[in-house]
Amino acid sequence: MKNNILAISKYFAILLLLGGFFSACDESIDLAKLDETPYELSDEVIGYIRNNGGNRKQSFTEFRDKGVEEIYIALNSEAPAEVTVSLKFEPSLLEAYNSTNETEYELFPASAVTVPAQVTIAKGSKLSAKAEVEFETTEILAREGTYVIPVKAEPVSGNIKLSETESNFLIFVKDLSKLPTAEKSTGIKIISCMEVNDTNPLNNLCFTLKGSGKPLIDMVILFSANINYDNSTEKVFVFNNPNVQHLLDNREKYLKPLQDRGIEVVLGILGNHDHSGIANLGTEAARQFAQELKTVCDAYQLDGVFFDDEYSKYLNPPPPGFVTPSSDAAARLCYETKKVMPDKIVAVYVYSRTYSLPAVEGQDSGTFIDYGIHDYGGSFDLATNYPGLPRSGMALYSQEYAQGRITSENNLRRLRNEGYGAHMIFAMDPLRANFEWSQKRSMESIARVLFDDELVYDGKPYSKDW
Repeated sequence: MKNNILAISKYFAILLLLGGFFSACDESIDLAKLDETPYELSDEVIGYIRNNGGNRKQSFTEFRDKGVEEIYIALNSEAPAEVTVSLKFEPSLLEAYNSTNETEYELFPASAVTVPAQVTIAKGSKLSAKAEVEFETTEILAREGTYVIPVKAEPVSGNIKLSETESNFLIFVKDLSKLPTAEKSTGIKIISCMEVNDTNPLNNLCFTLKGSGKPLIDMVILFSANINYDNSTEKVFVFNNPNVQHLLDNREKYLKPLQDRGIEVVLGILGNHDHSGIANLGTEAARQFAQELKTVCDAYQLDGVFFDDEYSKYLNPPPPGFVTPSSDAAARLCYETKKVMPDKIVAVYVYSRTYSLPAVEGQDSGTFIDYGIHDYGGSFDLATNYPGLPRSGMALYSQEYAQGRITSENNLRRLRNEGYGAHMIFAMDPLRANFEWSQKRSMESIARVLFDDELVYDGKPYSKDW
């Protein structure tokens, strides 16, 4: 990770389509797959489903015992008269999703779901009344996993048309009733980005809070796996160095104990000194890489990915199969990743081409990333960088423990008082020489200011034993 935020430059390629023919491998001009429904100009009044956070097509929520997802019918223009739209639980939608995305999500039991029969939109309005889809735990959900509630909308009355691609909505839900949680009273998440080439991730278990007994750390990022290009297959792939691979291969020893305490484990994805990166994949390449990320997360039972646009040697002009590096391409990868695994975390570093992400297919970037993690010392609100991202997903005042870059208690107090929801520490290691006078004092401040609690260090650090 870099130490300073650099100004971000955008690169624009002007594509000239001559004679109607172009190379199939140039994904930068593959526009056929883009859903332009949200941008079409039409005299028709067109509606679509969205949730309370602005997500279209799908959303993800975790619940304990009982849960509610608020959905609405939104229109592209005011309703000419009162509109009624029916809603129903439709299993065939999940069958189609699994077939298209090569996934195997299971249906949430219909008997444990209540879907309102219909909603209305008043004349002159562009948004329906709230529809609450309610669901509750059942014995069939005893094992861990993500289930899907598929909701289909159909017009009943009123002169409107529902978008063919956005009249269906999939609610991905995960029942946490039987799982531990590291969540503290204030809800603020502490993200520990670990240099696993040097440090055992089990060290995150050494720190708890005296009052609540909860772990100080909520999420561990394994820093880092890489995106690389395979010349033989002509595709990008996930590359793990020996340290990362050892942790994944031995997840029962190094990762499961974290998850058993409610700590989420996320895989960092970083450039690796070749011409591939997270910011130069065309649409189809992004979809393929997102599928591979899902395969990795499923195989090793990881909780998501963290994208950091560094150390790639982007080429200009881009080679076949790649596009000019841009925040648009980075956003596309985040979008495709969230689309194929909505139940997993998608986090980005507020740096380089993930510093700010545009909308994709009408979806604001804050609806398909879960966390924007500031560069060291970064403290500004990220609503402009990632429209739609709530403050709960913004990590401010990141600290770098290897270099002793520590933030103040005043900064932590501002983070809490203004409703920001996350904070990152990088390269924590109890075996480093600066632990007692720097790292530990910083974590004591975090416990005191963010959680009104006292840090407990068990004094039993884990060495790197591989």
